[in-house]
Amino acid sequence: MPASTKDLFERYHACWADRDLDRIAALHALDSLFHLHSGSKPARGRAEIRAAAAETFALVPDLTFHLVNLRVGDDFWVVQWRLSGTSVTGGTVDVDLADVVLIEDGAVREKHSYVDGVAMQAALAATADIA
Repeated sequence: MPASTKDLFERYHACWADRDLDRIAALHALDSLFHLHSGSKPARGRAEIRAAAAETFALVPDLTFHLVNLRVGDDFWVVQWRLSGTSVTGGTVDVDLADVVLIEDGAVREKHSYVDGVAMQAALAATADIA
């Protein structure tokens, strides 16, 4: 397991766990891509990536990441997570997520996140009940 990629993974995950939007964005390359594959448009560049992370935390303010599996190579990591928390609508979040992250020059070049869309939509569905 390459130490530099593992170190970047640890620092990057810590930013997400701390909900530190500026640090998340700073660990991405200037023209990086972040794509949450849930029907949303990819975020490109640090400003859009910061905004996309902020949207995630706005939907699930107490979001917690539970590591399931991690594989690290010279220029990538692939990780399985179990996400938990309470959605802004009051729904229980308990969903699977897989990240495929490509690294270049010590920064995140691309991050592709694949979420269990059915479970996430169920957690957010309480919106109709609140109105």
